[in-house]
Amino acid sequence: MDLFDRLFPINRSITGDGVRQSLRILGEIVPIKQTEYATGTECFDWTVPKEWNVRGAYVKDSQGRTLIDFKENNLHLMGYSVPFRGYVSREELMEHLLTRPDLPNAIPYMMSYYKESWGFCVEHNRLPEFTDEWYEVFIDSDLQDGHMTLGEGFIQGSSKQEILLSTYICHPSMAINELSGPLVQTMIYHYLLHRKNLKYSYRFLYLPETIGSLLYLSQYGEQLKQRVVAGYVVTCVGHGESFTYKRSKRADTLADKAAIHVLKQSGKPYTVVDWNPFGSDERQYCSEGFKLPMGSLMRTMYGQYPEYHTSLDNRSLISEEVLLETIQMYIDLIETLEANETYECTHIHGEPKLDKRGLYPYLGGTRTKEEQRQISFITNLIAFSDGHNDLIDIAEKLGEMGKELNKPAQLLEQHGLLRSLNVERYNTQYDLVN
Repeated sequence: MDLFDRLFPINRSITGDGVRQSLRILGEIVPIKQTEYATGTECFDWTVPKEWNVRGAYVKDSQGRTLIDFKENNLHLMGYSVPFRGYVSREELMEHLLTRPDLPNAIPYMMSYYKESWGFCVEHNRLPEFTDEWYEVFIDSDLQDGHMTLGEGFIQGSSKQEILLSTYICHPSMAINELSGPLVQTMIYHYLLHRKNLKYSYRFLYLPETIGSLLYLSQYGEQLKQRVVAGYVVTCVGHGESFTYKRSKRADTLADKAAIHVLKQSGKPYTVVDWNPFGSDERQYCSEGFKLPMGSLMRTMYGQYPEYHTSLDNRSLISEEVLLETIQMYIDLIETLEANETYECTHIHGEPKLDKRGLYPYLGGTRTKEEQRQISFITNLIAFSDGHNDLIDIAEKLGEMGKELNKPAQLLEQHGLLRSLNVERYNTQYDLVN
């Protein structure tokens, strides 16, 4: 939450110094490479826009009293507002004031990325305050050729196959729909930096939503198609008692299978929803040109809580306890992916004699629950390792977490009773960015 408090006041958008500052702060925890792409860079049907930065903005009445101040809450200024200074009539000001009548106490989050305009966002119940005929409007912003900044981290495992985690870092002061994602992803990244003997390589993207993932895909999408075996968009992960998993567009990928398996075995309440073209960057990763195996493991998802995209989405809605629980769920998911293998039993003529290999007790009689559990693991692994079932499939039959079968499977492999069918491991150094 100390990290949250440092990041929350920063004015972030799809470009600008707020993004760079936020990435630098997160970079104190994990290594994040910042890459700049110039205004005008084409990414499929889109183009990197001008860069936007703000120093201040306000609206004052005819008495010089400040009615709206960007410094009090950066949501007060519509995102990408062009510079403006002058006096406007009440009628003209009303055309530039944005409110949410359904949430009269909230400042709405609004932006105009691709059409030059200006505006202020204010609580609807404050409109009666604007009674003067003339107002001073001041917007000290820059909208000019610059850059879009993408953040990226990478951990190499023994395989070129990758797990991709992606979050967005383009929203100003909101808690669930912005900061919860970068915070959780950064802590997962930090955990994996200190974990030894990773099977998969891991890529962590910190991007402006939509345009950022499109830009990254335009540069590296073909490589990702070859390497990503599972991935998740990390967003809206700091609020709610239950989890929500949004499937990939393909719906039957390893990402989907592992996430639903871990949620089921966790005992936590959860909901599974199908992919749809509304949401976050899974729309781009799962588009027809890429069809990446990307789902999204969330808590209360975007649009499903009333405070969404308003100033009411603040610190009071999230808790460290929920964030930590989400981090642990992601770690369980990653450990399940790391442990998962597909094996083929090498002994196909009846059951192998396990006791002569020290894999089964010589003596019969009463056994502890843990002994019975381990015997069950071994016998079921031999029975169901047919070259098609992976460890998750077999664990589902047993009502266990897939990662629990990893050590028994390795033991059987050491004794020559199972043979892994997974791809060979690689030790070649590589990086998409370089």
